Amino acid sequence: MKESTLEKVNALINRYPVLSVCQASLNEAVKAICDAYRSGGKLLTCGNGGSASDAEHIVGELMKGFILKRPIDDELYRQMKSVCPDEADYLRDNLQGALPAVSLMNAVALNSAFANDQAPDLAMAQQVLGLGKKEDVLIGISTSGNSANVIYAVQMARVKGLKTIGLLGGRECRLKALCDISICVPEIETYKIQELHLPVYHMLCMAAENEFFDK
Repeated sequence: MKESTLEKVNALINRYPVLSVCQASLNEAVKAICDAYRSGGKLLTCGNGGSASDAEHIVGELMKGFILKRPIDDELYRQMKSVCPDEADYLRDNLQGALPAVSLMNAVALNSAFANDQAPDLAMAQQVLGLGKKEDVLIGISTSGNSANVIYAVQMARVKGLKTIGLLGGRECRLKALCDISICVPEIETYKIQELHLPVYHMLCMAAENEFFDK
């Protein structure tokens, strides 16, 4: 891994010294995400309420350029020229390199159908069952650390061999022990936890982007 990738953790802590208690787990999370992408895996995200928005936000930063430019490489451009020569330049000039990521909160039809037909708290676990591969990472976001549907998703991820990361608060909770890596920001009020979650996951996205797109 690039030294500049792990330096993103130090830069985060310099800006948010309160997160120094999370340094070890932050380093582990950066490594796990980069290892997943290096092995051809993807990132899955899930959460409820504001954390569902955070799950979507993470995907938005990974699937397109965030801080760095992500130009289309020459080999892909050659394939574009072969398949669609008239549009190849437009595609190359406007598309960006992507780090594959899926929010489990975005499948509205599936989640509502599964909630109606089966069990509402297992809708995300069902998606992990269908989408998850051992090369992947699941980030479960929960300010309480006890959200049943996130717990079930993490359990299914572990059944399928995914690496699991919990983005949590400072309370003792089930997810802290259940996840492979638990990032427990040192707050216990929901909105304060969420205020620290945002710079944490921004850093994780910046680090992954740096690892694969910084030339």
